[in-house]
Amino acid sequence: MAEKIKSQTSGLDTPRTARTRWLPRLSPNPDAFGHATENFARFMGTPQFLVYMTVFCAVWLAWNTWGPEPLRFDQAALGFTVLTLMLSLQASYAAPLLLLAQNRQDDRDRVSVRQDRERAERNLMDTEYLTREIAELRIALREVATRDYVRSELRSLLEELLEANDSSDDGPSRRSQRRRPDNSGASAVIEHMPKLNPGGREN
Repeated sequence: MAEKIKSQTSGLDTPRTARTRWLPRLSPNPDAFGHATENFARFMGTPQFLVYMTVFCAVWLAWNTWGPEPLRFDQAALGFTVLTLMLSLQASYAAPLLLLAQNRQDDRDRVSVRQDRERAERNLMDTEYLTREIAELRIALREVATRDYVRSELRSLLEELLEANDSSDDGPSRRSQRRRPDNSGASAVIEHMPKLNPGGREN
């Protein structure tokens, strides 16, 4: 029974115990390291870096060529080996730093492109919604009565009422009296109205 339990617990589904590490695990802050890397890569792409590098190499070569012989640390006979190693070390570190900065820039570009795509999709949806609303308003306005239509309907209704009223009258005299307005009252009112001077005063 014990052998059976031991065989079951020693399978692939059993996690393995963690190994002891001789060195501590390095976990630098990726944001801080990436920011420093981008600053260094940005500085390497400036004219100041090229000028400083040129001045450094010129001073190095001049000192090891014409300087005091006991104080020379890089022999010209050996082809300036130390300077060559330093430049190679710088190039070996500069390439990964530039790649890391480029990767971070690609990540930012990817995020900005995704945000632009989402914004464009929202704008398209808003435009489609507004287009549908405008189409519904146009369809609704087709069924609304216009001012000219209401006027024509009222005019036709008034004509029908006048015809019905005229047909109900007995004689044509009353009909003519109704159609001929009496202007005597209006003329009397006009005569009794006060007259105004050009200055706006009553006489």
